Amino acid sequence: MTPPTGPGIEELHRSVVAMVDGFYGVVPPYPRLPESLVAADFAHGVRLNVDLFFRYLRTGIEPGEDDTAAMVRLAVERVRDGAAVTDVLDRYRLGASVVWDRLLGSATASERELLLTAAAPLMRYLGLLTQRIVAAATDRAHDPRWEFMEHRRAVTDALLTGRDPQQWPGRPTVRLAERYLITVFRLGPDIGDVAADLRHRVESIPGVLVRMDISGWVALIPLPPGDDGHDTTALLRARLPRSAPAYWVGTAIATRPDIPSGYAEARILAELGRCLERSEKLCRRADLQFEYAIAAGDAARPGLAAVLAPLETQPVLTRTLELFLATGLNQLATARRLDIHRNTVNYRLCRVRDLIGLDPQNPTEAMTVAAALTAQRLQAHHFAP
Repeated sequence: MTPPTGPGIEELHRSVVAMVDGFYGVVPPYPRLPESLVAADFAHGVRLNVDLFFRYLRTGIEPGEDDTAAMVRLAVERVRDGAAVTDVLDRYRLGASVVWDRLLGSATASERELLLTAAAPLMRYLGLLTQRIVAAATDRAHDPRWEFMEHRRAVTDALLTGRDPQQWPGRPTVRLAERYLITVFRLGPDIGDVAADLRHRVESIPGVLVRMDISGWVALIPLPPGDDGHDTTALLRARLPRSAPAYWVGTAIATRPDIPSGYAEARILAELGRCLERSEKLCRRADLQFEYAIAAGDAARPGLAAVLAPLETQPVLTRTLELFLATGLNQLATARRLDIHRNTVNYRLCRVRDLIGLDPQNPTEAMTVAAALTAQRLQAHHFAP
């Protein structure tokens, strides 16, 4: 290959680097991996690829295996997490297509000529890299440790769906407990690099079975004989980072046959934590009975949320109502929190009553208003257990 020369290559390199910032948002997410967990690695891999490709473009020297080792490792990590090799490779095809189309769409005549010169090297580079990724993933697939990880994933899937967890003949047996603390992790968009550390803390629990999904992961933590869940929950709480932002853990306890229903319960609780933005990371049904009843009622939720529709353009009234309910229907406490006179609180609550047809100062009707407020928050945060 005769390397292209001139300042145009440097300018093209700078344009691509600027373009790939936030690039993960335009590439479809992995079907079974949480975006917040892989986005940082994805961005890192994109930058490595861009820099290595332009080095190849400038020099004409094919990247050696040491040069591509970091990109191959990142790709194989995604396969280890449960992504299909085809999904991993598809990110390269989609990413290259997006960059190419954007560059071509805004290129001048001279830039188009330079892009055409770079087309063949780009195809060779992508072919070389994807070949090495496939080779590495194939090698790992024949590693006994890799096969055992796949076996553990299959056992976990079977338990979560109520199927018989068949053990593979000739492979180490996955030891199963009679009862599990089911923990569903939901990650917020701002968790950043903390996600990987959080996951490693969970995966290091002895005997735990972990399965990733697009919103986080589920971990089946075995309960030792005699533990009603209290001790294991306390150990989990101590293991979790206290200051990390934007994650919630729904928990439920179930015997092995009841894992699917416990899993469904824990998913609802984790989503409640996310949608309500709870400061308490562990979300147990005992602490969220009222909210759980609303969240589990799929048919009733939209109707409840619609009760507060007249307040959509009344943020002051909405905030006053929220604080009034949060303070246990205490006008004085609400006035103090808002730094206003108690009579002003009463006036606002009367306006709420006139608009929605329910009196939040009436304890019976206040229960419906509180349920409507919870339903509205769930709808606004796209509740999806």
